[in-house]
Amino acid sequence: MPKITFIENDGTEHVVEAEVGLSVMEAAVRNMVPGIDADCGGACACATCHVYVDEAWRDKTGKPEAMEESMLDFAYEPKENSRLSCQITVSEALDGLVVRLPEFQG
Repeated sequence: MPKITFIENDGTEHVVEAEVGLSVMEAAVRNMVPGIDADCGGACACATCHVYVDEAWRDKTGKPEAMEESMLDFAYEPKENSRLSCQITVSEALDGLVVRLPEFQG
C-alpha cells in the first residue's frame, strides 16, 4: 500500500499506509491523523481537510477542479500548493506523498 506522510504545523509527522482508491482525507481519518477534520465527509462542501502538497508531488496530485477551487477560498491561508485532501485519490503513483497541514482548519 502507498505511504503518505502528513506533517502537522508543529512538525510532527504521521506516516500512514493508504488503500488505493481512497482519498487522502479518508486515509487520514482512518488513521486518526490530527488536523484533518473532514466535517463534510469528503463531499467537497467544506475546507476542513485542507493540506499543502509538497512541491515534489504537485504534478502527480494534479490541479484542483473548479468546485475545489471555490472551496479553497474558505480554507485557512490557501497557497499555490493548497488542495482539499478529499479530492486527491490515492494511487500507487502517490507512494511517498508528503502533505503539510495548516495551523488550523477553517
